Amino acid sequence: MAFRTSLSAISATLLLLFHGGLCFYLPGVAPEDFEKGDSLNVKVNKLTSIKTQLPYSYYSLPYCKPKKIVDSAENLGEVLRGDRIENSPYEFKMREPQMCNIACRITLDAKSAKEFKEKISDEYRVNMILDNLPLVVPMRRVDQESPIVYQLGYHVGLKGQIAGSKGDKYFIHNHLAFTVKYHRDTLTDSARIVGFEVKPFSVKHEFEGKWDEKNTRLTTCDPHTKHMVANSNTPQEVEAKQDIIFTYDVEFQESDVKWASRWDAYLLMSDDQIHWFSIVNSLMIVLFLSGMVAMIMLRTLYRDISKYNDLETQEEAQEETGWKLVHGDVFRPPNNPELLCVYVGTGVQFFGMILVTMIFAILGFLSPSNRGGLMTAMLLLWVFMGLFAGYASARLYKMFKGAEWKKIAFRTAIMFPATVSAIFFVLNALIWGQKSSGAVPFGTMFALVFLWFGISVPLVFVGGYVGFRKPAIEDPVKTNKIPRQIPEQAWYMNPIFSILIGGILPFGAVFIELFFILTSIWLNQFYYIFGFLFLVFIILLVTCAEITVVLCYFQLCSEDYLWWWRSYLTSGSSALYLFLYATFYFFTKLEITKLVSGILYFGYMLIASFSFFVLTGTIGFYACFWFTRLIYSSVKID
Repeated sequence: MAFRTSLSAISATLLLLFHGGLCFYLPGVAPEDFEKGDSLNVKVNKLTSIKTQLPYSYYSLPYCKPKKIVDSAENLGEVLRGDRIENSPYEFKMREPQMCNIACRITLDAKSAKEFKEKISDEYRVNMILDNLPLVVPMRRVDQESPIVYQLGYHVGLKGQIAGSKGDKYFIHNHLAFTVKYHRDTLTDSARIVGFEVKPFSVKHEFEGKWDEKNTRLTTCDPHTKHMVANSNTPQEVEAKQDIIFTYDVEFQESDVKWASRWDAYLLMSDDQIHWFSIVNSLMIVLFLSGMVAMIMLRTLYRDISKYNDLETQEEAQEETGWKLVHGDVFRPPNNPELLCVYVGTGVQFFGMILVTMIFAILGFLSPSNRGGLMTAMLLLWVFMGLFAGYASARLYKMFKGAEWKKIAFRTAIMFPATVSAIFFVLNALIWGQKSSGAVPFGTMFALVFLWFGISVPLVFVGGYVGFRKPAIEDPVKTNKIPRQIPEQAWYMNPIFSILIGGILPFGAVFIELFFILTSIWLNQFYYIFGFLFLVFIILLVTCAEITVVLCYFQLCSEDYLWWWRSYLTSGSSALYLFLYATFYFFTKLEITKLVSGILYFGYMLIASFSFFVLTGTIGFYACFWFTRLIYSSVKID
C-alpha cells in the first residue's frame, strides 16, 4: 500500500508543470493521509529577520514550550541555512476545530521583556511547519482583483504608539488563529493537508477567579459564549513583570487544491509579469548582439584567412600584417602559468557543479519543499567535480611543459576552498558572537572539512594523475625562441580598459535575474524559476565566449600576443560589476542597519563574486583557447 502511494505521488508530480517556472516540481515528500481526529504535529523553525539576516532558534525567546523539546533531523543544507526545527506545544486534531486553547501563561522578567522588544524592533518573524508546509500569513494586495500574496511566518509583535502616551510601545502577538486547509478524498474520507495559514493578534487576555492551567475560562476569548478574537483593540504590551497568556484557534477548511499543487500559492511571485518581460527583453537583446558579433567575426576571419593563404602563393608574405605576424609567439606560455592552471581547473569544477545542479533543479529534485536540498546538492557536487578540476589543470600544466603535476593538483584542491573557508570562518565567528542559530556547529564544520580533505582533495589528485598521463596538447604553430617585441598599443587596447569593457556584456546578460536571486536570498522569498535561470546561464556562456573572442581577435590584430591571462580576466571582470550591483542593491533594497549584518552581507557577496569570477573567467579562457588554435591551424605558415 505504501509503495502504491509513493508510486502514485511520483507519477502525479512528474506530470505537474509550473505555470511560470519552465521547470518541473517534485514536492520532496510522499503525501500523508490523515483520518478525522488524527494528531497533527506542528513544528517550529527559526526566527528570521530581513533587517538583521541573523536567524535565531524559536526557543531563544521565552515562548510556550512542550514537555520535552525534540530536534528534528536536519540535512547539511538546513544546518548551513540556520534552520532549527523542533516540536511545539500546539496540538491539532485533524478536522476538529478548536477555540481559545490556552498554550501557557508566562511572566516576563526584565531580560525576557528586553529580548522580545529587540526582536519586535528588528521585525523578526516566527516560522512554523505542518506536514512540510511552512506557515504563511495571507496578505491582500491593494488591487482586490489580484491573488492573495503569502508572507512566510508571522511577526513576533508590533511597535507603535498609543494615543495620549509618549514613546513607542511594544505589543506581542500572543493569539494565533490558525487555518489548516485540506483536500478530502471522497472515497476514503481521508484528507491531505494543502495549506497552513495564520492570522496573529495581540490581546491582553483577562480571566475569572484564580489561574488554573487547565480549567481557566478567559473573558476575552471564550468558546462557551462564542466570544472570539477578531481584532487587537486591547493589545498585550511587552513590559517586565507583565503576565502574557498565549492562546490559539484552529480552523479547518476544505479546499479544491490537490496535494500535488499545494505549493503553487507559496511560489506565486508578486511581480511575475515584470519577471517574464525582463527575461524576454534581456534574451532578445543578448541574442541580437550575439548574432551581430558572430556574423562580424565569421566574415572578418574568413576574409583574413583567405587573404593570408593567397599571399603564400605570391611573394608577399614579408608584407604580412595583423594577427598572423605573431604566430611565432601566440602560444608562448604566460607569466605565472601555474596560477592560471589552478584557476582554470577551479573554474571547470564550478562549471560542472552549476550545470548538474541546474539540471537537477529543472527536473524538480531541488524544489523549495526540500529544505536545504539545493545547498546540500551544490556542496556534494562541488566535492565530486574535483575530479574534473584536477584533470583540466593538469592537462593545461603539461601543455606549458610543466613536470610537477602533484604540486598543481595540490594547489587546485586547496587554493580556492582555503580562500572561501577563511572568509567563511570569520563570518561564522561573527554569527557565533551574536548567539545566532546561523552559526555553523562544530560537528558540521568537521563534516565540511572531511568532505574537502577526505573526498575532494583525493579526487583532484586522481583527476590530475589521469590528465597528466594524457599526451600533451600540441600547438598548431611553433614558438620562436626569442620573444617578439610588442608595438605600442592604442589607448582602447590598454589591458585594463579592454578587460573592464569585456565584463559589461556578460553582467548585462544576468543582472535582471540577479535581482530575483538576491531578493530570494536576502528578503526571505522562494526562488523556483530554474528554467529561466538555466536559460540565463546559457546566455552567460555565449556572451562570455563571444566578447572574449572578439577582444582577443582585436588584441592579436594589434600584434599583442599576451592573450592567456587577458582572456581569463576579460570575461571574469563581470564579477566586479556583480559586486558593485550587490552594493547598489544593499543601499537601495535592504534595510540592514547593524554592522555585523552588513559585514555578513558583503562577506557572502564577496564569496559569490569571487566564484562568479572563476566561472566566467574559465569560460572566456576556453573560448579564446579554442579560437586561437582554430585560426592559427587554418593558415599556411612556413
